[in-house]
Amino acid sequence: ESPEGAKVNEEGCELDSDKDGVVDSKDKCQESPEGAKVNEEGCELDSDKDGVVDSKDKCPNSPEGAKVNEEGCELDSDKDGVLDAKDVCPDTKAGAKVDATGCNVAAPIKLEGVNFHSGSDKLTDDSLSILNGVAASLAEHHDLRLEVAGHTDSSGNDALNLDLSQRRAEAVRSYLISNGVSADILTAQGYGEVNPIADNSTGAGRAINRRVELGRLN
Repeated sequence: ESPEGAKVNEEGCELDSDKDGVVDSKDKCQESPEGAKVNEEGCELDSDKDGVVDSKDKCPNSPEGAKVNEEGCELDSDKDGVLDAKDVCPDTKAGAKVDATGCNVAAPIKLEGVNFHSGSDKLTDDSLSILNGVAASLAEHHDLRLEVAGHTDSSGNDALNLDLSQRRAEAVRSYLISNGVSADILTAQGYGEVNPIADNSTGAGRAINRRVELGRLN
């Protein structure tokens, strides 16, 4: 009982042009490679749902939602040996020695672009977006022990700067935890103005000194 209008062979049976077990009238992918495993619509399987069919997927068990290359393998954008999903510093300079976080082992992890509203511990909208990516990466690391360190420039009262840096460090810690990072791996500490990394006599230097970093405790 071939459907009306269906193409049939000399035996009156519907054609299966690509020989995948799904007749042409039901086959949405009529040029499947010979021997490929297909679904009920005749299309090749993509077991890990990364957009790369199994026959071309060299990493067929990629985590759900992972960004992959044309071979179906997770990306390592800066080619430091740490996959993007676990890389807290995905733009590490070529040749830098990195640890499991994908960040330079010889320096604290700078949270570039993480800023606050003036005189406040309220994070800017752009900062929240950056921290979302940091949180996603840190959530993959369960053995780390990190200190969220807040620093200010030298403008204003020393005691107020120390208090502000503490509140800012705690704000970053709280935001990371609220986005999936284990509270066990993060502490918060404000250092005020005592650890400058640039010249506080210039505006550019003060901007650099107003920062939040992740220091490794282990």
